[in-house]
Amino acid sequence: MEKTTYPKSFSHIGITVPDIQKGVDFYRDVMGWYVIMAPSKVKKEKETAIGQMCIDVFGDDWEEFEIAHMSTSDGVGIELFSFPHGVKKAPAFNPFNTGLFHFCIQDPEIEALTNKIVAHGGKQRMPIREYYPEEKPFKMVYVEDPFGIVFEIYTHSYELTYSSGAYQK
Repeated sequence: MEKTTYPKSFSHIGITVPDIQKGVDFYRDVMGWYVIMAPSKVKKEKETAIGQMCIDVFGDDWEEFEIAHMSTSDGVGIELFSFPHGVKKAPAFNPFNTGLFHFCIQDPEIEALTNKIVAHGGKQRMPIREYYPEEKPFKMVYVEDPFGIVFEIYTHSYELTYSSGAYQK
C-alpha cells in the first residue's frame, strides 16, 4: 500500500533584482519583510559549501553575485539575488509560457499597499477586483515591483478565496 502524500510547506522563493540594496529597501519598506541576512557577496570558489553549491546550480559562467535573505510575517523566506553581468530588466510578461509568472502576498489593506507600491516606483497592472461583490469583501490585484517583477495581492487567504468557488455562479 502506498503511503499518503501530505502537503509540503513553502520554504522560500528566489527573486533576481538589478540592484540588491534597492531590492532590500523596497521589500523591507513597502512589504514590511524582515531582513534576515543583509546583502553580501558570494564568490565562485570550491573551498566553501556555498561556493560549491552555487557552482553546482549556476555552472562556471560567473565570478560573484550579491545575495540577501528576507522573511515574510508567516516565515516564508525571500532570497534576493543580484548578478553583476545579468540583464537588468525583467523579462517580458508572458503568463502563457511554461514557468513561474507571479507570486502572491496577502494584505487586508489592499488599496493602501497598492498605492504604496506605486509611490515607490512599482505599477498597478489592473483595477482592484472583488471575487464576490455581493457576498464577501474578497479583493485581488496584480502589481509590479520597481524592477518589473509581477505579483498579486489578495485580501484574504488562498483557502478562503477559493473554497467558496470563485469561478462559479
